[in-house]
Amino acid sequence: GAEGTVPGGVHFEMTGQDVTECTGGVVAVTDEDLSDRYHTACDPRLNASQSLELAFLVAEELVKRRGSSAADVAA
Repeated sequence: GAEGTVPGGVHFEMTGQDVTECTGGVVAVTDEDLSDRYHTACDPRLNASQSLELAFLVAEELVKRRGSSAADVAA
């Protein structure tokens, strides 16, 4: 079973296109914005801005958990 295991990664759907399929982010996509550029027929995707923001947030969390600097994580 999975009990007691530590997940080894994360997975998010993303695209480089300027879509509005997921809310939030620095661009502040709202529920009302979703229909503007919702192009996927399957799983909603993060747009490029949201993807970069999430990557930095995950990296910051890894730095906190490892107790190392951002340079150490990048190495």
